[in-house]
Amino acid sequence: MKSETQLRCQYKLLSPALDERGRRIWAATEVASLGRGGISLVSRSTGISRPTIYAGIRELGRKGKLAVGRIRRIGGGRKSVQVHLPDITRQLEELIEPMAKGDPISPLRWTCKSTRNLADELERMGLRVSHATVATLLHGMGYSLQGNRKAEEGHQHPDRNAQFEFINSLVKAEIRKENPVLSVDTKKKELVGNYKNAGRKWHQQGKAPRVNGHDFPDPSVPRAYPYGVYDLGRNLGWVVVGTDHDTAAFAVASIRSWWRKVGKKHYPNASKIILTADSGGSNGSRLRLWKWELQQLADEIGLGICVSHFPPGTSKWNKIEHRLFSFISQNWRGEPLQSYETIVNLISSTKTREGLRVACRLDFRSYKTGRVISDEQMAAVNLVRNEFHGEWNYTIHPNK
Repeated sequence: MKSETQLRCQYKLLSPALDERGRRIWAATEVASLGRGGISLVSRSTGISRPTIYAGIRELGRKGKLAVGRIRRIGGGRKSVQVHLPDITRQLEELIEPMAKGDPISPLRWTCKSTRNLADELERMGLRVSHATVATLLHGMGYSLQGNRKAEEGHQHPDRNAQFEFINSLVKAEIRKENPVLSVDTKKKELVGNYKNAGRKWHQQGKAPRVNGHDFPDPSVPRAYPYGVYDLGRNLGWVVVGTDHDTAAFAVASIRSWWRKVGKKHYPNASKIILTADSGGSNGSRLRLWKWELQQLADEIGLGICVSHFPPGTSKWNKIEHRLFSFISQNWRGEPLQSYETIVNLISSTKTREGLRVACRLDFRSYKTGRVISDEQMAAVNLVRNEFHGEWNYTIHPNK
């Protein structure tokens, strides 16, 4: 006959591989082999309750009445909390979505809606449940932990979608004509130095890079201003990292460098350059300096520059955001941007399986802020506005 110690050791070895049903069947089998006093011995040795052992004995006696793969009979086990508290789902939803239920003075209106706080509030209402049960109920109701999502765009221009369609048709037509179609914008400026960069990378345990505890915007801290030029037709990126200021002069200088280094080689027969850009920033639709600098570029290269701006508040639709900048951010995630050279190397090494390749260069030149373009200078800009929203769509022709 097995001793209590032997049973305890045997159960300790087997228990990790046993589910609820396997545990009671094993206990019942041991009881049958031990004979008189077996139930007490097995229960004492393993901690399995006597009712569980009796259930196993009855199950063995039924010889296969329980379907294969089931742990309990249909309807067996503890009843769900909704059975005992049928109103709990409605009351929980009123707590977590007070405004939707017309109750702006809910006790949890201004409180962190953690599962523990919700459980405490339910208990004060006479519904005693654990925070784990609250989490289970919320998942069953279709709730999940979520952060804020940037989606609201404020006031939308009535011709917002019409402008999207205009840009789309323009891009398709000019790509067919083998003219360069570029999406341009400035990426978020970055602090240069040993500062935290969002994201994670693989490192040995405890070997992650240590960075400064704070990144206060001290004027002495160098900044990097990456201006991107994305070729929609060829899936190629060109990024100029500025070190001074993000101005319209810097933006056009970046486009000029793209043409000199890449564009005129890829598009020897181009009749014009097409730019799609945001309505704000260094390439804003109302910025005089942007248009004046584009005039200098058009005169220099002898090509017209056709510009289409996205409506205000729709910058996320600019192709460069999710076809170039997003992959740069993925490539340097978790990597402190220690120097300008580090930034250039990380941007230049960005590529995708779909064929994106990126070239990058530094621009150490100074770009003065606050430059004012006079009415006389603007009058010299050979700008022709499109009939459809000429403030967004215009072409700057070379002055002959």
